Amino acid sequence: MKLAVDAMGGDNAPDVVIAGVERARNELPDLEVTLFGDETKIKPLIKDASRLTIVHTTEKIESDDEPVRAVRRKKQASMILAAQAVKDGQADAVFSLGSTGALLAAGLFIVGRIRGIDRPGLMPTMPSTTNDTGFVMLDVGANADNRAYQLLQYAIMGNFYAKDVRGVTNPRIALLNNGSEANKGDAMHQEAYQLLSENADLNFIGNIESDQLLLGKADVVVTDGFTGNAALKSIEGTARTILHLVKDAITDGGVKGKLGGLFLQGSLRSLASKFDVSSYGGAVLLGLKAPVIKAHGGADADAVYYTVKQIEAMVKAQTIPQVVSYFESHDIQPKKAEE
Repeated sequence: MKLAVDAMGGDNAPDVVIAGVERARNELPDLEVTLFGDETKIKPLIKDASRLTIVHTTEKIESDDEPVRAVRRKKQASMILAAQAVKDGQADAVFSLGSTGALLAAGLFIVGRIRGIDRPGLMPTMPSTTNDTGFVMLDVGANADNRAYQLLQYAIMGNFYAKDVRGVTNPRIALLNNGSEANKGDAMHQEAYQLLSENADLNFIGNIESDQLLLGKADVVVTDGFTGNAALKSIEGTARTILHLVKDAITDGGVKGKLGGLFLQGSLRSLASKFDVSSYGGAVLLGLKAPVIKAHGGADADAVYYTVKQIEAMVKAQTIPQVVSYFESHDIQPKKAEE
């Protein structure tokens, strides 16, 4: 596998990027990585240059750059050149910790959208309290709003990913809604429910409410980008708050609190690791002609390592070619879906 990496994206780049990539390279004998970025900053960090190539870049897309304008004007930015390498066939996938908006724009304008898919969706893997595999959810912010047939497209793509990369047999597909009944939600969600129910290729289990997301009841959750992003931020914020409150209760509880914390140390570590999604890898921009993966800007070297392994599994499983083949033979477009 040939991977193009934006080495300058993220809060702690290029240090964590290089450390994570080298660890993955050491475990994956077929992995070749091209690092796009400032060579003067990248080269001193590399311990072993085997199967690593540096392409020196003079520009970087900043977090406060307007995404579309940055993609069009910063032609020599590390993220842009990494995406261009995929378009030119020099790499199989592109990976960045940089701006989500810019990466989406680069994916759309450079890598290109799969024919038949209207809008790519951003899909992270989320934790579950009942298993170690978690679940995937899309869209979580690539689009401000969606139409019913686009949620069906998300379900199909998420289904392929859950089977190929997550190893889930017959993934359970659920629609995020404000009630479990089929007639719940606005007109768009009711229509999406109907489309999902009628698709024989999906194991659609119905609606799921937000308070059920972490209970392991679905393997793929589909939603519009606005709602998905709100749900994602709510889960992340609640997890951080609870862990912080537990820590404060122990440290402020005097001797008894500290002794209790000592006895519960193993359980608390297990709880913390349950909500540490770095081992799941990055968020996938599904709907593009090649894997385009976004890791959190504050990701550490471990998260980079797991994301590279995630990409390797995705390329090896030929997930994107399967999605392309499906949409070539199935016309899931508004005229047919919304008659």
